[in-house]
Amino acid sequence: MQKLALFRLHLIVFLWGFTAILGKLIHANAQILVFYRMLFAAIFLFVFIRVYKKESIKVSKKIFFQLAAIGLAMALHWYCFFYSIKVSNVSIALSCLSLSTLFASILEPIIFKRKIDVSEVVMGTVIVACILLIFKTEFHFKEGIIYGILCAVFGTIFSVFNGKMFGKTSSGNIIFYEIFCGWFILMLFYLFSGQIFQMNEINYRDLALICLLASVFTAFPMLESVKLMKYISPFTLILTVNLEPVYGIILAFFIFGESEHMSPIFYIASAVMILAIIVNGLMKARKTKKL
Repeated sequence: MQKLALFRLHLIVFLWGFTAILGKLIHANAQILVFYRMLFAAIFLFVFIRVYKKESIKVSKKIFFQLAAIGLAMALHWYCFFYSIKVSNVSIALSCLSLSTLFASILEPIIFKRKIDVSEVVMGTVIVACILLIFKTEFHFKEGIIYGILCAVFGTIFSVFNGKMFGKTSSGNIIFYEIFCGWFILMLFYLFSGQIFQMNEINYRDLALICLLASVFTAFPMLESVKLMKYISPFTLILTVNLEPVYGIILAFFIFGESEHMSPIFYIASAVMILAIIVNGLMKARKTKKL
């Protein structure tokens, strides 16, 4: 069961890594992409929870509004991620995701009221140095890097506050309301800003790809990751998820060719960031075992 769980975990991370590939294959802009991704994912989750599992989606008003706020952070995270891909490339967007670990090392102690881990600060410093090096080397992708950093910020906010919600209602409800509320807030914003009619500017090819993105690469991995928590430790989950940029950058390199070829310094800096995250995770695991 443990080996099967690890295989399923790597499959999920591979699917998450492939979302960046789909983001580049889809011609629609980031606004339209995220709008339909969240809409379709919410529909798939609703059908799975209410029709297939026949479970209740009832939650209290307090939990609903908390999940709505987290859903907004999720929507902004996805928008910045896909916008970064559109204005730069997959490699830039995924490498910037490594900054999530730094932001989490600052935000987690505040939210969960624990002491700041010195090793996390050191690791964060290394990651910032690598991002600055990438920024200097790939300055022509500066807009993509800026949005990639914002993506990491909103992704950290989503992840940390999402961690506080588990146990307050079912995992399916948490994921469903976050995605649905994120979409609903976007819909209201586009409605009042007059941008709602731009959502019609999409072809059937893109709709089909977004449908695939919302089901196989969004709803399924999110539900599956929750199930796997019964068989693997949170540490194993977090450590393996850090491989997402690795899978994505390698796939992009072979699928898109020249547009994804970066300077040697980019690959060295990215490798150092990922290695720093893994080493920090291993050090934490040893500390936990000693305790």
